[in-house]
Amino acid sequence: MLGPVVLIVMLLVLCALICGCALVVVGTVKAARAVGVKAENVALKARAYTNPGAPGRIASVRLRLRGALEGTRQALESAASQDAQVGESLQLLKRLEELGAELDAQLRVLEREPEVARVDAKLPELRARAERITHAAEELRWAVQDRQHRFSEDELNRLSDECTQEADALRHWAAPSAKTEEPPGPQRLTTGRWPTADEVLGFVDRIRRPSGEANPR
Repeated sequence: MLGPVVLIVMLLVLCALICGCALVVVGTVKAARAVGVKAENVALKARAYTNPGAPGRIASVRLRLRGALEGTRQALESAASQDAQVGESLQLLKRLEELGAELDAQLRVLEREPEVARVDAKLPELRARAERITHAAEELRWAVQDRQHRFSEDELNRLSDECTQEADALRHWAAPSAKTEEPPGPQRLTTGRWPTADEVLGFVDRIRRPSGEANPR
């Protein structure tokens, strides 16, 4: 009989295998869907360029609609990795893609419509809706591109200012200090000779005499 630890390990391994298989299936489905979309786009281009009738006009509308939505998704997903605010634009794009998928299905049905009068009556309306969706997607894409350009320009301006400041700092070196002159030595307090006896007596006499008393001569 297997212990509880072994059973838990087996369950974990089984869950991991199931998750791995699910991821493989999802990846395979996405890859197959992408291949199918590319193949259909190639067929649409061929019909748009080679068929001048209603099928060619419908193919041109579908091709332009798909290209606008796909190009906008690529631009927004690329910007979303660096700008969190673009996430709101992705939500709007998702709603546009849902409307675009519905319109693309209607255009696909119209391609197989045998009555030319019916095609001529419905195509202008569907083309106008496609133009509105295309224009909305382009507005999102262009706004994101302008936003990225603005951020890049601001970053370049800041970086240029920092480089200029650093260059100025590198060019600023201390000027060589001027040679300081030696301070003059102490002045001699004597004249370099011995005083005479008369000079000594006169000096002593001035010290003893009260201030203001005249010198008797």
